[in-house]
Amino acid sequence: MSIALARSRYRQAQSANAAEVDNPHEIILVTLRELERSLSVLATSFGEGVKAPDEHTSRALTAIYILQSSLDFEKGGDIATSLFQLYEYSRQQILALMRRDPEAQIVAARDCISDVMSAWRQIGPEVGGKPS
Repeated sequence: MSIALARSRYRQAQSANAAEVDNPHEIILVTLRELERSLSVLATSFGEGVKAPDEHTSRALTAIYILQSSLDFEKGGDIATSLFQLYEYSRQQILALMRRDPEAQIVAARDCISDVMSAWRQIGPEVGGKPS
């Protein structure tokens, strides 16, 4: 998937008043940030034993799709494969949450995404992103 298509899909899922982002590194960072935020909301609802908000479930799944489909397995090699697996793990935990599976590991998924986001912020200046 091209960055332009990922950007288009993300824009469809995000609120109308959000700032426009054009830098590919920033697009991924914004997507990771939104995924982490939605996973946090889902984790809170899971902890309180209430139904997960549909909006955040949808946003999280959309963000995961964008992140998975924007990976370049030829250039990224093992890192791209590992990231795909981590995103897939997060997706599986969201699906478990939707099934009201008491074994859903939504907090662990959120923590993994937080780690990826932290690493992504650190490499920003190296790949032309804004320092965070």
